[in-house]
Parts: sequence; C-alpha cells; structure tokens
Amino acid sequence: MMLRTAFHDRVQALNQSNSWYDWKGYTSPSSYEVVEFEYFAIRNATAVFDLCPMTKYLIEGPDSEAYLNRLMTRDISKLKVGRVGYSVWCDDQGQVQDDGTVFHLADTVYRLCSQERCLDWLCWAALGFDVRITDETAAIAALAVQGPTSCATLRAMGFDGIEMLKPFGMRNFPFANSEVMISRTGFTGDLGYEVWTTPDLALPLWDALFEAGRDHLIRAVGSEALNIARIEAGFIQAGVDFVPAEQTIRPGRARSPFELGLGWLVDFDKPHFTGRKALLAEQKNGSRYRFVKLDVEGNKPAEHSFIFNARKQVVGTVTSAAWCPSAKTNIAFASLEMPWGLPEHRLSAEIYYNRELKWTRLMATCRVITDPVFDPERRRMTPAPSC
Repeated sequence: MMLRTAFHDRVQALNQSNSWYDWKGYTSPSSYEVVEFEYFAIRNATAVFDLCPMTKYLIEGPDSEAYLNRLMTRDISKLKVGRVGYSVWCDDQGQVQDDGTVFHLADTVYRLCSQERCLDWLCWAALGFDVRITDETAAIAALAVQGPTSCATLRAMGFDGIEMLKPFGMRNFPFANSEVMISRTGFTGDLGYEVWTTPDLALPLWDALFEAGRDHLIRAVGSEALNIARIEAGFIQAGVDFVPAEQTIRPGRARSPFELGLGWLVDFDKPHFTGRKALLAEQKNGSRYRFVKLDVEGNKPAEHSFIFNARKQVVGTVTSAAWCPSAKTNIAFASLEMPWGLPEHRLSAEIYYNRELKWTRLMATCRVITDPVFDPERRRMTPAPSC
C-alpha cells in the first residue's frame, strides 16, 4: 500500500485531475489541474510543492564533519552552522552515487537531503567514524514555497525577518506555539524557500500558508510543473539525468561529476574523499562523456531522443527535455560521447511525436548553450523582493 504524506488530506482535496505518481513509496501529485497554470505560479506567484517524500537523513556525532568530508566531493568543513550546501558523493571509481543538500543544523549535527534512499551506503561509509545516522524522512514534513511572491506570502504568515534570509541560509521561526525551520533553498531556480516542520504541525502549516497566500495567487503544484522549472533552471535529477552508481547493472552506465557538468563540486585541495584517486585520473586522462544543455529547434520536446552529429552518427542521448515558457526555449539535457558537445559542433535530435494517432519523425537542429536560460536577479537578492 502506498504511503501518504502529512499533507495528503489537503493535497487530495485540491487534486482535481486525480493525477498521482509513486515517489519512493509515497502517493505524490503529478499535477493538480492544469500543468501550465502550475508552472506559471512558480514563475509569477507563490507555488507550493509537498516535499515529504524527499529522503532526509540526520547525521550527528563527534565525527560528523569528518565523516561528511570523507563522503562528499566538496569541502564540508567550510559549511558554517545555519548554512546549506549542494554536493555529490561518489563510489571508489569516482561515479556519482547521488547529489543532495547538506544542512548544517548545529555543531556536529547535519541533515542530508537527497533523491535516492541510500541509508545502507551511508552506514557502510560511516565505519570507523563516531556518528549516528537516522532516517528522518517520515519524521520531517516539508513544503517548497517558491516563486516571486513566496517571500511576501511567508511574511504575511508572521515570519518577520524572512526577507533578510540569504540564499542557502536557514533559521527557525515561531509558529503555533512551536517552531518551524525555513531555508532559502529550492529546485526551481527562482526566489523560493523550503519550510520544515513535524507531521503534527503539517496541516495547520498548510492552512496558514494558503490563507496568507490568497492575495499572492498561491497555488499547489505537482511534479510535472516542477520538472519544467528545474530544466529551465539547469538542474539535473538523479534517476533521470544519471543513474546512481549503486543501481547500475551494465558497465559504463554511471557518470562521474565531471561527466555531469559538476566538476566545480570536486575539491582536490581538501583531505581524501571517496573516489578522489579515480577522479584525479579522470582529470588527467579525460572523461568519457560531456553533459550539455541544448537549444532544440522548434517546440517539440526532444524527450529520450538520440543526438546525431553532422555525419549522422549517434553521439549521445537526451536525458531531460521540455519547452520552457519563461525562457521561450526548447531545452534538452544530453549526455554526449567525447569529444562532442562543444558550441561549434553541428548536432541534431531525432524527435518522434504523436498527432492524431500518427507518429511523425522530426530531425531538429540543436545548439549547445553554456549560459543560463533562466536566472532572475530576485533569486539572489537580499532583502528578497516583494516583501
């Protein structure tokens, strides 16, 4: 039987499309009504997404920093209390296990949030460290509150000072004779926050949020709208844009941070970390693949398409694709064999689409783009706008 989140009663009441999917065993909405309306709420108003199924691990103990620094490719010792950092972690071959966010809650106390369930891997990696790792996925209820009026909505709830919270910052705020934690984080590439609480406060939090957001065009959104926003923002997703190394069966299907465009997360100046030797060798000898962002001709998303070079040879595949309304661009992420994927390369995507029961094949020209397609100033501004 599928699990239900702490917000399920409110989510179900709003889900007019009755469209659901399985998110790690939880019933989660794909859409509530019209995906386009939900997407534009993310970009023009306040959008709310139920984050309860997201994997959450509490990591605490005297060796918690040393443990995370050994696990992660990024230098966790630089992450101060009250700050959030994005990182990846690899296996011994330098292949990415998952990516996620690390919250430094207090001295020797961290929370790791990720897409995949990886408790067994984390526990094996903890051998020899004085740490405790607790799966708190079910114990923490969370909402993503995203969009240009998100700060105004949260301030209307009484969270005074929320506008001064910096990107990747977090702090506690009083709520209902208790506290909630709010972080300025999200998966939309826009101004936004994530609100963290306990299941017993979930429904009061939802009700207060939607009451405060009525004048700010608040709307609940599902995974389909969020997927468009994260592609537009250039964010990759585990299980979609790469296969976690622990789940691969066939050799060569996993990817390194360099092969996912995440080389900036690899810090060779810090002490030893899992996969360091393999990644040093890759840095010296070169990668097998290049992860690129493509501007695809036309408006048909190039989902699951093959990418061809000018000689009509297959050189890669599309991992994610969407027509992105705010950027007015048909975006695709693709994993290409080296040396392909430079801006000067002539590439095309083989797109199939169905119209009135007839499948049509389209070869669409692709252009490699390196600049962000959606990167509003408001996502970085402090104080946050609309407050």
